Parts: sequence; structure tokens; C-alpha cells
Amino acid sequence: MKAVIQRVSKASVTIDSHITGRIANGLLILVGIEESDDQTDIEWLCKKIVQLRIFNDEHGIMNLSVLDTRGDFLVVSQFTLHASTKKGNRPSYIKAAKPESAIPLYEQFISRLGSLAGKKIETGTFGAMMQIESINDGPVTIIIDTKNKV
Repeated sequence: MKAVIQRVSKASVTIDSHITGRIANGLLILVGIEESDDQTDIEWLCKKIVQLRIFNDEHGIMNLSVLDTRGDFLVVSQFTLHASTKKGNRPSYIKAAKPESAIPLYEQFISRLGSLAGKKIETGTFGAMMQIESINDGPVTIIIDTKNKV
């Protein structure tokens, strides 16, 4: 499972001219699921995300987590995070999970993140064509891959 995490001052996802998720200060999380992902990846990644100290404290030092700041979460599925560009110029998405296995894991990810955060998680819609707007605060962007925990 891969995630691109951006600290944002605001973010939203729009589908067919309708905003389906919107947050103020918090984290925009783009998540890609591969066939080998399971509940262990979800648990590890969700805990890592809520504990990341990437928000400024009173001294301007990144020392606070999203939980410390009571920030919000916007989660968007993005299979293209598993693009392989080793051959040619057209990316291969062979490592990305098929919808029948990815959707349940995506929903479990959202549920577990919400449980750890103690709040509703804003989302896009799995597999939909979405437009994402965000203001990256910092900018701060972190990439996490559960296959590289060490």
C-alpha cells in the first residue's frame, strides 16, 4: 500500500461537478492498493499517518501530529501510485489491485483511519474520475510505502 500525504490548509474532491469531500486544515491522503496488501498494511499505515509529526508547534517546528492539531482527513483512491515506468513511456499498473480486492481494503483503510482519528473521514469515490483541489501547506508532502517499513 502506498500513500502520498500532503499537509493542507484546505482540500476538496469533486465528482461530476459535485463536491463529495472537503476539509480545512489537515491531511490529503492519496492511497494506492496493490494485490499483496492486507489488514496488516492498513493497520501499520493508518497508525503511521495519525502519528506523523508534520504540523508546526508554537515554535514553528514540525513537532505535532494531525491528532494534536485536531486536523481533518481527505482520502482519495489512486491506483496510479503503483505505476511502473521501467519499460517504455506508457506506465504499467500491473501491481495495482483489481477493484474486487481493492475496494474492500480501501473501505477498511477509511474505517480504521476514522477509528484512530475519532472522526469522520472525507473521501472521494473509488474508481471515479475526480478533480482534486488542495492548498499544500509548507509545502509538506510525505510518501509512505508499506512494503518499505524498515
